[in-house]
Amino acid sequence: MAVPGTFKAFRIHDDEAGYRSGIEAVTLDQLAPGEVVIRAAWSSVNYKDALAGTGKGKILRRFPLVGGIDVAGHVVGSTDPAFREGDAVLATGCGLSESRDGGYGEYVRLPASAAVPLPAGLDLREAMVLGTAGFTAALVLLRLLENRQSPAHGPLAVTGATGGVGSLAIDIFSRAGFEVHAISGKAERADYLTSIGASQVLGRDVLQTGRPLETARFGGGLDNVGGPMLASLLAQTAPYGNVAAAGLASSPKLDMTVMPFILRGVSLLGIGSSGTARDIREAIWQHLAGDWKPRHLDLICTREATLEELPQVFDGMLAGQSLGRTVVRLG
Repeated sequence: MAVPGTFKAFRIHDDEAGYRSGIEAVTLDQLAPGEVVIRAAWSSVNYKDALAGTGKGKILRRFPLVGGIDVAGHVVGSTDPAFREGDAVLATGCGLSESRDGGYGEYVRLPASAAVPLPAGLDLREAMVLGTAGFTAALVLLRLLENRQSPAHGPLAVTGATGGVGSLAIDIFSRAGFEVHAISGKAERADYLTSIGASQVLGRDVLQTGRPLETARFGGGLDNVGGPMLASLLAQTAPYGNVAAAGLASSPKLDMTVMPFILRGVSLLGIGSSGTARDIREAIWQHLAGDWKPRHLDLICTREATLEELPQVFDGMLAGQSLGRTVVRLG
């Protein structure tokens, strides 16, 4: 299939004219090099995309770049024999919308190392409802299990529960047999959180302690917020439990003592999904298409958007108004 001379993409600039982003007509030659060209069908919106698209965060390492850290579609050309025309593939992270052009375009050029064959059990849209958010949640579960976390430790707390990573983590963790306690400042979303697998919905006040150790309330958890809430979660984690840090929506700082680590043997696990090794990446996507596939993707995907609607989506996300996942329809 021939790629048209020009096609639409959501491109981000930062130059003498200022920081700006929007729809442009681009050519394939303007995109970063790569072995695999796909006709994009779906992408998604992550917090990182909103920061990049608005300039509220220093995400891009060079300009201009097409935004979007996720994409799924069909191969239209490849110089790598591992991929053939018509193959369904997905890509998340791997430098997309950081150091190379990302997924917010009708056509996307990828390095073969970033393209993952779509596993049986997922369609392209489902893959993007998951996207980086679902991949991150699943990577957390993998790390927890590798460090001997079990349901016997107690419930897993999930902060930032109504966001994409939080929502998918609740579903994935509960399917894996864990009791999940959702922690959210949005009391009006309690029904949503219980409908996707949370057994309890708790307010943020449960993680407002400043003491170095508290009564152990959680077996472990996933923190998407950072700052004092992460410190408080660690202080309330049971002996030999694990807390995974995957976000910093509130703060990148962590002010606490080492007491949870040396008195209770608590582990703090860092989660960096973008640079995950290829073998682990493929294994996680197999899980997401099979035994860890969320049961409530239809509830967690709360919006479909077009490229033209991205600025509105970004503003709402940065204002704390988003719920679950937003997918971007490209095809």
